[in-house]
Parts: sequence; structure tokens; C-alpha cells
Amino acid sequence: MGTYLLGPIKFRGPCTSLMIIVKLKGYLKATTDLSAYEKAGGDDWVEFGFVNNLRLLGGGTFDGQGAASWVFNKCPQKKKCQVLPTSIKFVGLTNTRVRGIKSVNSKFFHISLVQCQNFWASNIRIIAPGNSPNTDGIHLDRSTGVSIHNSIITTGDDCISVGPGSSKIILKNIRCGPGHGISVGSLGRYEGEKDVKDLLVKDCVLTGTTNGVRIKTWENSPQYSSATNMTFDNIVMNQVSNPIIIDQTYCPYSSCDKQSPSKVKIRDINFKNIRGTSASPVAVSLKCSQGVPCENIKLHNVQLNYHGPTPTTSSCSFVQGLMTSGVQFPYPCTA
Repeated sequence: MGTYLLGPIKFRGPCTSLMIIVKLKGYLKATTDLSAYEKAGGDDWVEFGFVNNLRLLGGGTFDGQGAASWVFNKCPQKKKCQVLPTSIKFVGLTNTRVRGIKSVNSKFFHISLVQCQNFWASNIRIIAPGNSPNTDGIHLDRSTGVSIHNSIITTGDDCISVGPGSSKIILKNIRCGPGHGISVGSLGRYEGEKDVKDLLVKDCVLTGTTNGVRIKTWENSPQYSSATNMTFDNIVMNQVSNPIIIDQTYCPYSSCDKQSPSKVKIRDINFKNIRGTSASPVAVSLKCSQGVPCENIKLHNVQLNYHGPTPTTSSCSFVQGLMTSGVQFPYPCTA
């Protein structure tokens, strides 16, 4: 077992063997010397790249020692910024299984998947303070056939974020909070982004997060793209500030380019069996794009209460074809 200090390292193929098994039993601590990552020519700490049939099995812990570096992260304030290292990055993998690992205090993202296919993860534990910047738990980028199950994520940004070009994603039995919730996006920021489609988020519990289940896109998108065929089912909200939210005017900075509305088309979205408590009066916010309004948004059995002087409300704009059924509290809005 033991505790070990580890600098940036890459396990790279191409490798197409029947199976590669990596067992993590000890406690790995990342170097806090940021120049070591620059010298290694990368923006991550531990990378697994271009391998088939990888098995990464736990009991062990990846400690990014991020607290020493968070002060250098200017990305929450500036659009053009130096990105800090991701703790664990999977790049170009096929048929991957990850089970039982733990990640604490990443400098930036805890876990990132880039161009992976058929990736299955379970019993992942992710921990960082609620005020740690850009410490997304798991970020998906141009990946398909991803299943993440039975995991607990407490962090300072999105518990799980589904980025452009991702499809056939299942997120099930995720406990999230603190953090920014489970998000699709942000989308529509860069040239060449591909569509996001076929997402299922099911049987999850979010506690004390700033958002619940969210789709976020930038205004002034450089091109048209889409986010389609998504279902959020059986989600419990415990004092979540924005339990159900579509935000097509997303901008985390003090000022953003708002010359044109978002060009990301959001269509065929189902919010089903979502219940619990909202930490703000507006429990359902559907703020769609004026340029490409949302289509075919369905709300079924939504029951969200606010422990305040007023009941919860809904807000929506530029939604075409909003359909509701079952229990609806707050009462659905009309665009």
C-alpha cells in the first residue's frame, strides 16, 4: 500500500492486447510543482492513452493536491486562461472498465474522457471542497457508449459534465453535492463542435448543488449544432438552487459576447419523476435560444417545493411544444 509522490506520467499505446489490468492499492500524491507538467508537455497528471481493453481497479486514491494550485486558476474570471492539470485523463480508449478508484482535490478536472468508446465506470468516489474552482468530477468529450454507475461526487464544479460530440451516455445512481449538478455542456463555444445525443440520467440524488440537471449553451455560437434525445428520470433534489434548468445564455464571466443567440438546437428532452426541494423560488427554468427555440420538451411528474415565503414557480422562454403530464408543481410556464 503506502503513500507515493508522483509526477506527471503517461501510459500510452497503441496497444491492442486482450486485456491490460492496472491495480491501484496505495495513495498517490501529485507534485505541486506546476512547471513539472509543462516540462512533461501535457495538461494532465496521470494519462491512459490509445489502449484497448484497459481495466483500472481500485481501492487506491489519486490525490491531486490541488489546494496549492487553485489560486493560480483564472478560468472562472477570464475566457482565455491557463488550464491547470487534470488528475486522470483517458484518451482514445476502447472497451475500458474502471472500478473503485478515488480522486481527491484535483487541480482542475478530476477525471476526463476524450474520444473514448465503450467506457464503463462504477464505485467512483470524488472529493473536493465546494469552493474549489473548475474541479469537475467527470468530464466527457467526444466520447460514446459511456456508462457511469453507483458513484459519489462532491466537488466545486459540475459533478458530471457531458461535452460536445458525446453520445449514448448512461449516468445512473449518482450522488452529487456539493457542486454544480449534472450538466450537458457547456455547448456552442468552439468551432467544429459535434452534436450531443442519447443521454439517460436516472436514479440520482443531488444535495445542496447550485444546479440540478442542466443543459447550458453559449450565445454567439460559431456554428449550428444540436443536443437531442435526453431523459432525466427519477431524480431527487435536496435544497438544489436550480433543480431543472436549460440555459442558452450561459456565461460565467462578468461580460460576454451577446451579438447573436445560441445556435445549439435543443430537442426531445424528457424530465420525468423529479422531486424534492428547491433552494430558490424558480424551480423550473427553461431559457431557450431565440434563434433556434427548444422543441418537444416534456415534463412528467415534477414535484419541487420551496421552503420560503412563496411557492415554487416556473420560467420559460422560446420553448416550442412544451408538453406536461402527471403531477406538476410548480405549475408549468408557457413560452
